[in-house]
Amino acid sequence: MNTCSRAAFAKFAILTITAIAYGGGLGMHAAATEEGRIFDISHRYVPEMPSWESSEGVGQFVWLQQSMKNGSISNGSLMKLPTHTGTHVDAPGHVFDHYFHAGFDVDTLDLQLLNGPALLVDVPRDQNITAQVIKSLDIPRGVRRVLFRTLNTDRRLMFQKEFDTSYVGFMVDGATWLVENTDVKLVGIDYLSVAAFDDLIPSHLVFLEGREIILVEGLKLDDVPAGIYSLHCLPLRLAGAEGSPIRCILIK
Repeated sequence: MNTCSRAAFAKFAILTITAIAYGGGLGMHAAATEEGRIFDISHRYVPEMPSWESSEGVGQFVWLQQSMKNGSISNGSLMKLPTHTGTHVDAPGHVFDHYFHAGFDVDTLDLQLLNGPALLVDVPRDQNITAQVIKSLDIPRGVRRVLFRTLNTDRRLMFQKEFDTSYVGFMVDGATWLVENTDVKLVGIDYLSVAAFDDLIPSHLVFLEGREIILVEGLKLDDVPAGIYSLHCLPLRLAGAEGSPIRCILIK
């Protein structure tokens, strides 16, 4: 383990111990907000945000169904949105039909895993995330949550309406190496899929087959320094849904 990795792991260990002392991480949230800085790493939902394989973006997704201007006693909106829009989380049933019908929806995802110490790393900007790239990142054992910042952030792909198939993501060998050689159980990335477009389903299958890894996609990682944070992600409790919009923050 190189010097940089030792320092990162030392900080990670301290943060983990602090989280335990405050009751598994959720108590730490309140303490950290008193002295720490909050980074909102969720994208704002707007009609112009990208939608999977669409050149038109998400489009209108909120309608004012009841309007006080039209005589209603209050304003009330109606929302219709694909569950894998913007910053969102995948459940195993996204790519495994037997998991979907067995009820492993977003409401079954482990909140302990979605909240806790996390490492934000910068991926080499010239390629997809292969096994070689993962090895070069030298992720220390014991790290369970890693957010991968890629060329997607530099290109501001989440701010472009047209879906871009050239986004950076995991190739199947990178996903396999991560699963087999690290303790990472939460993988976050800065576009609509953790998997590269050319390895879309194979990489998802590697990650979600064992139901031990949670995928958080579409993260907003610009202007956040690499390093160790307290991560807090909360999906909607959507019964029967294989994905959900999710609000994620980092606390330093």
